[in-house]
Amino acid sequence: MPSYLTAPRSRPGPRRRSLLAGAAGVASAALLAGCTDSADSDADERPSATRRLRAAAAKDSRQLLGRYDAVLAAHPSLAERLGPLRAEVQQHAEAFEGGGGNRSKNSAAPAPSPSASASASASASAAPSPSVAKDPEKALRELAEAERRLADRRDDALVDAPAEEGRLLASVAAAGAAHAYLLTEPEDDK
Repeated sequence: MPSYLTAPRSRPGPRRRSLLAGAAGVASAALLAGCTDSADSDADERPSATRRLRAAAAKDSRQLLGRYDAVLAAHPSLAERLGPLRAEVQQHAEAFEGGGGNRSKNSAAPAPSPSASASASASASAAPSPSVAKDPEKALRELAEAERRLADRRDDALVDAPAEEGRLLASVAAAGAAHAYLLTEPEDDK
Protein backbone atom coordinates (compact mmCIF):
# COMPACT_ATOMS: atom_id res chain seq x y z
CA MET A 1 0.00 0.00 0.00
CA PRO A 2 1.46 3.42 -0.90
CA SER A 3 2.57 5.49 2.07
CA TYR A 4 0.33 8.43 1.17
CA LEU A 5 -2.77 6.30 1.81
CA THR A 6 -1.95 5.61 5.44
CA ALA A 7 -1.93 8.17 8.21
CA PRO A 8 1.05 8.34 10.51
CA ARG A 9 0.43 7.04 14.04
CA SER A 10 1.81 10.07 15.81
CA ARG A 11 2.13 13.43 14.21
CA PRO A 12 4.62 16.06 15.20
CA GLY A 13 3.35 19.47 16.21
CA PRO A 14 0.27 20.58 18.09
CA ARG A 15 -2.63 18.20 18.54
CA ARG A 16 -5.91 18.82 16.77
CA ARG A 17 -7.62 19.24 20.15
CA SER A 18 -5.22 22.05 21.09
CA LEU A 19 -5.71 23.81 17.78
CA LEU A 20 -9.51 23.58 17.93
CA ALA A 21 -9.67 24.72 21.54
CA GLY A 22 -7.37 27.63 20.79
CA ALA A 23 -9.28 28.62 17.68
CA ALA A 24 -12.64 28.39 19.45
CA GLY A 25 -11.30 30.42 22.35
CA VAL A 26 -9.82 33.14 20.15
CA ALA A 27 -12.93 33.41 17.99
CA SER A 28 -15.20 33.37 21.00
CA ALA A 29 -13.15 35.97 22.86
CA ALA A 30 -12.99 38.24 19.82
CA LEU A 31 -16.71 38.11 19.21
CA LEU A 32 -17.56 38.34 22.89
CA ALA A 33 -15.38 41.41 23.25
CA GLY A 34 -16.97 42.95 20.19
CA CYS A 35 -20.46 42.25 21.42
CA THR A 36 -20.12 43.07 25.09
CA ASP A 37 -17.90 46.11 24.85
CA SER A 38 -19.96 48.14 22.41
CA ALA A 39 -20.40 51.85 23.03
CA ASP A 40 -24.16 51.43 23.27
CA SER A 41 -25.02 53.98 25.94
CA ASP A 42 -28.76 53.42 25.74
CA ALA A 43 -28.76 49.82 27.02
CA ASP A 44 -31.74 50.68 29.23
CA GLU A 45 -33.80 51.53 26.14
CA ARG A 46 -33.39 48.13 24.51
CA PRO A 47 -36.62 46.31 23.73
CA SER A 48 -37.72 43.89 26.40
CA ALA A 49 -37.43 41.04 23.86
CA THR A 50 -33.69 41.66 23.66
CA ARG A 51 -33.37 41.68 27.45
CA ARG A 52 -35.36 38.46 27.65
CA LEU A 53 -33.15 36.85 24.98
CA ARG A 54 -29.98 37.81 26.86
CA ALA A 55 -31.44 36.70 30.21
CA ALA A 56 -32.49 33.33 28.80
CA ALA A 57 -29.10 32.83 27.14
CA ALA A 58 -27.32 33.75 30.40
CA LYS A 59 -29.52 31.32 32.32
CA ASP A 60 -28.73 28.57 29.79
CA SER A 61 -25.01 29.27 30.12
CA ARG A 62 -25.24 29.24 33.93
CA GLN A 63 -27.06 25.89 33.81
CA LEU A 64 -24.37 24.49 31.51
CA LEU A 65 -21.75 25.87 33.90
CA GLY A 66 -23.53 23.96 36.67
CA ARG A 67 -23.23 20.78 34.61
CA TYR A 68 -19.50 21.36 34.18
CA ASP A 69 -19.18 21.92 37.93
CA ALA A 70 -21.13 18.75 38.71
CA VAL A 71 -18.95 16.68 36.38
CA LEU A 72 -15.80 18.21 37.88
CA ALA A 73 -17.04 17.50 41.41
CA ALA A 74 -17.80 13.88 40.50
CA HIS A 75 -14.64 13.37 38.41
CA PRO A 76 -11.80 15.64 39.60
CA SER A 77 -9.42 13.79 37.27
CA LEU A 78 -11.11 15.61 34.36
CA ALA A 79 -10.15 19.08 35.66
CA GLU A 80 -7.30 19.60 33.19
CA ARG A 81 -9.48 18.63 30.24
CA LEU A 82 -12.61 20.53 31.31
CA GLY A 83 -11.03 23.61 32.88
CA PRO A 84 -10.55 25.65 29.69
CA LEU A 85 -13.99 24.72 28.34
CA ARG A 86 -15.65 25.58 31.65
CA ALA A 87 -13.87 28.94 31.70
CA GLU A 88 -15.28 29.75 28.25
CA VAL A 89 -18.80 28.80 29.34
CA GLN A 90 -18.41 31.17 32.28
CA GLN A 91 -17.29 33.93 29.89
CA HIS A 92 -20.37 33.24 27.77
CA ALA A 93 -22.67 33.64 30.77
CA GLU A 94 -20.94 36.86 31.75
CA ALA A 95 -21.18 38.20 28.21
CA PHE A 96 -24.94 37.61 28.12
CA GLU A 97 -25.35 39.09 31.59
CA GLY A 98 -23.25 42.12 30.59
CA GLY A 99 -26.01 43.45 28.37
CA GLY A 100 -23.89 45.64 26.12
CA GLY A 101 -21.71 48.52 27.21
CA ASN A 102 -21.89 47.76 30.92
CA ARG A 103 -18.42 46.17 31.15
CA SER A 104 -14.95 47.29 30.31
CA LYS A 105 -12.42 45.03 28.64
CA ASN A 106 -10.39 44.71 31.83
CA SER A 107 -13.29 44.02 34.18
CA ALA A 108 -13.49 40.27 33.58
CA ALA A 109 -12.40 38.36 36.65
CA PRO A 110 -10.23 35.28 36.22
CA ALA A 111 -12.07 31.98 36.20
CA PRO A 112 -12.23 30.39 39.64
CA SER A 113 -10.90 26.92 40.26
CA PRO A 114 -13.37 24.08 39.58
CA SER A 115 -13.82 23.30 43.28
CA ALA A 116 -14.44 26.92 44.24
CA SER A 117 -16.78 27.47 41.32
CA ALA A 118 -18.77 24.34 42.10
CA SER A 119 -19.80 25.72 45.46
CA ALA A 120 -20.35 29.21 44.03
CA SER A 121 -22.61 27.91 41.27
CA ALA A 122 -24.50 25.68 43.68
CA SER A 123 -25.20 28.54 46.04
CA ALA A 124 -26.00 31.00 43.24
CA SER A 125 -28.82 28.96 41.79
CA ALA A 126 -31.64 27.13 43.47
CA ALA A 127 -31.67 24.52 40.69
CA PRO A 128 -30.74 21.04 41.82
CA SER A 129 -27.32 19.79 40.80
CA PRO A 130 -27.52 17.72 37.61
CA SER A 131 -26.90 14.01 37.95
CA VAL A 132 -23.54 12.82 36.69
CA ALA A 133 -22.67 9.38 35.36
CA LYS A 134 -20.23 7.37 37.46
CA ASP A 135 -18.17 6.53 34.38
CA PRO A 136 -16.03 9.56 33.39
CA GLU A 137 -16.33 8.84 29.66
CA LYS A 138 -20.11 8.65 29.91
CA ALA A 139 -20.12 11.88 31.93
CA LEU A 140 -18.11 13.54 29.13
CA ARG A 141 -20.54 12.26 26.50
CA GLU A 142 -23.49 13.62 28.48
CA LEU A 143 -21.75 16.98 28.86
CA ALA A 144 -21.03 17.01 25.12
CA GLU A 145 -24.69 16.29 24.41
CA ALA A 146 -25.73 19.19 26.67
CA GLU A 147 -23.31 21.47 24.78
CA ARG A 148 -24.67 20.24 21.44
CA ARG A 149 -28.33 20.73 22.42
CA LEU A 150 -27.66 24.24 23.69
CA ALA A 151 -25.68 25.15 20.55
CA ASP A 152 -28.60 23.94 18.43
CA ARG A 153 -31.10 26.00 20.44
CA ARG A 154 -28.90 29.06 20.06
CA ASP A 155 -28.65 28.47 16.32
CA ASP A 156 -32.45 28.38 16.17
CA ALA A 157 -32.70 31.63 18.18
CA LEU A 158 -30.56 33.47 15.62
CA VAL A 159 -33.55 33.92 13.32
CA ASP A 160 -35.25 36.42 15.61
CA ALA A 161 -32.21 37.93 17.32
CA PRO A 162 -31.14 41.55 16.78
CA ALA A 163 -27.74 42.03 15.12
CA GLU A 164 -25.54 42.36 18.23
CA GLU A 165 -27.24 39.53 20.10
CA GLY A 166 -27.22 37.45 16.91
CA ARG A 167 -23.44 37.80 16.62
CA LEU A 168 -23.04 36.85 20.27
CA LEU A 169 -25.40 33.87 19.95
CA ALA A 170 -23.59 32.70 16.80
CA SER A 171 -20.21 32.97 18.49
CA VAL A 172 -21.33 31.11 21.59
CA ALA A 173 -23.15 28.46 19.55
CA ALA A 174 -20.00 27.85 17.51
CA ALA A 175 -17.94 27.58 20.69
CA GLY A 176 -20.49 25.13 22.10
CA ALA A 177 -20.27 22.97 18.99
CA ALA A 178 -16.47 22.99 19.27
CA HIS A 179 -16.75 22.06 22.95
CA ALA A 180 -19.02 19.14 22.09
CA TYR A 181 -16.47 17.91 19.57
CA LEU A 182 -13.57 18.28 22.01
CA LEU A 183 -15.48 16.46 24.73
CA THR A 184 -16.10 13.45 22.50
CA GLU A 185 -12.67 13.25 20.88
CA PRO A 186 -10.63 10.41 22.37
CA GLU A 187 -7.72 11.28 24.62
CA ASP A 188 -5.44 8.68 23.01
CA ASP A 189 -3.10 11.20 21.35
CA LYS A 190 -1.54 12.63 24.51
